[in-house]
Amino acid sequence: TRFVPFLLFPDPDTAPVFVTRLGEFLPPAIFGILVVYCYQDELPQLSATTVIAVVAGLATAGMQWWRKNMLLSIVVGTVLYIGLLQLV
Repeated sequence: TRFVPFLLFPDPDTAPVFVTRLGEFLPPAIFGILVVYCYQDELPQLSATTVIAVVAGLATAGMQWWRKNMLLSIVVGTVLYIGLLQLV
């Protein structure tokens, strides 16, 4: 499934508008769904792990806003989350 789109649309300029629009809007939508999924069990209860998760999530969002590098943002958020969990 990873190579089929490249076979169907070898030239990105010939891809249908629908496919191009999906490529623009689908990644942020999936990222939003993942954020909601990650916090669905944390937010109803207020505990130390909830605060840690929110702090790590805000650090990840801040890093993404500042550096615009998804991999760096995820690594920083994960390391911060795991590090803070070790302190609790």
